[in-house]
Amino acid sequence: MTVVTRFAPSPTGQLHVGNIRAALHNWLWARKSGGRFLLRLDDTDLERSRPEYEEGIRADLGWLGLNWDGEARQSERFALYEERFEALRASGHVYPAYETQQELELRRKVLLGRGLPPVYDRAALSLTAEQIAACEAEGRRPHWRFRLDHDSPIAWTDLIRGDQRFDPKLLSDPVIRRADGTWLYMLPSVIDDIDMGVTHILRGEDHVSNTAVQIQMFAALGAPLPAFAHEALLTGSEGKLSKRLGSLGVAHFRELGLEPMAVLSLLARLGSSLPVEPFADPQPLVESFDFAHFGRAPARFDEGELAGLNQKIVHLLPYAAVADRLPEGMDAVAWDVIRPNLETVAQAADWWRIVTGPVDASGPEAEDQDFLAAARERLAALPFDEGVWRSLTEALKAQTGRKGKALFLPLRRALTGLDHGPDMGQLLPLIGREEALRRLAAD
Repeated sequence: MTVVTRFAPSPTGQLHVGNIRAALHNWLWARKSGGRFLLRLDDTDLERSRPEYEEGIRADLGWLGLNWDGEARQSERFALYEERFEALRASGHVYPAYETQQELELRRKVLLGRGLPPVYDRAALSLTAEQIAACEAEGRRPHWRFRLDHDSPIAWTDLIRGDQRFDPKLLSDPVIRRADGTWLYMLPSVIDDIDMGVTHILRGEDHVSNTAVQIQMFAALGAPLPAFAHEALLTGSEGKLSKRLGSLGVAHFRELGLEPMAVLSLLARLGSSLPVEPFADPQPLVESFDFAHFGRAPARFDEGELAGLNQKIVHLLPYAAVADRLPEGMDAVAWDVIRPNLETVAQAADWWRIVTGPVDASGPEAEDQDFLAAARERLAALPFDEGVWRSLTEALKAQTGRKGKALFLPLRRALTGLDHGPDMGQLLPLIGREEALRRLAAD
């Protein structure tokens, strides 16, 4: 069996971190299994779906490196839905209902007031021909419900949650089609999963009850059941579901200068028993991905943890991986010198300005003026090689008796304008003799 997974976002907005995690896990399972990862745009909501959101979804997946093996749009598959719907109608698996939204809401409130579950009572099935004609005469058009089989208990073994059981009598027959003929999520999704040969459906635990209903739809359409995995939802760093998670997406991560692999490294293992580690390549994440590693406890997303991962990944990146993002003139040697001080690759430009100048250095302290003049004199006479910093500081230590902070800090401030930064033994050769002499002479 060829494993086929799918990511099926609705193009009615931007992807957020929860969507990205679902896409990633589907991609990882397909890649580990040597299977196919499909992108399906669930755009049956024609009023809210937008081409710019479609392009945004593709661009976000592309930035993350989650390449897909096939693509479909639900709005191009209406003929197939109509065909399957008519088959279900002929077999008695769907039926028309004429209640208005207000009537349904009133019944729901009554049931809740009696302490009963708000399950649809199937009143539409008992309508007489005369009552249906009266509804039609009033101008009512029916919406359509899928008729659940109350005699067939719903059960499956979830790849994350284990054995699941639902009593169909405690579920409402779901509305699958509105009165205006437009489709809701449930049935088209099942039809597409069958038609596309999807073997594994991985999504959030908020879809568990949907899965219970859709299992009977697969059966009604005579299709084999795919494997299901429902993972715990993400929570915010404060420990509860956070609205902020819905606003965090690729645009936010890119604005912060984060690496795609930082996002993937965190989201791949968040909620699993495996440690979150910095990876510069996705292959280890592919190889280690396993549903058995995931539990039912909520997975906590922390932006601070993401930033820390990003810093570690930047420190792993070779020059070839970042060369096209570095400032002009910055070569592999300079990258190796500056890289340990970076939190993001974009910060390399700030450090490169320290090398190329000019630096914003305030005048030296009065007690350091003679010391820096001596440093300039010594530097002018020394061979300007890889060991020049060590030679300079050793000579100054012997000449002035300074050591530690009193020796090194005035030199660093004069040469870089900062109190901290890359190792001066590596940085000074990048600055160059003439520029270093000029900076030491500044007052």
